Amino acid sequence: MLDTHIALWAVYDSERLSKRARALVADSSNEIFVSVVSLWEIAIKHGVRRKGRPALPMSAAEARVHFFERARYSPLLMTADHCCAVEDLPRLTADPFDRLLVAQATVEPMRLLTHDEDLAEYGEHVICT
Repeated sequence: MLDTHIALWAVYDSERLSKRARALVADSSNEIFVSVVSLWEIAIKHGVRRKGRPALPMSAAEARVHFFERARYSPLLMTADHCCAVEDLPRLTADPFDRLLVAQATVEPMRLLTHDEDLAEYGEHVICT
């Protein structure tokens, strides 16, 4: 599963995407998931205006339809189990989106690919590049 920033960097082919992350996303043996939590994060941050411009250049709908679906990323829905698992996580980050993504990775189980070194502290379910 891709952290929100990794998903956006991958679809934009950003130079910020590490070689390792690029290789993992491009590897056809990996099924790539993007959580609805990331769409929620994009929707909220796109609506925030900074100096008259959105904080993110695309809406959640644009990200889903024009980028994530075209890239054939599988959607991961949020469940009650994911929400409840947040309670059991150590408070290594206060970011609610990151906490939900880590909880989803733990419950499923799957790996969360991120660039956020703080999330690496959550252990085996997080790949930090």
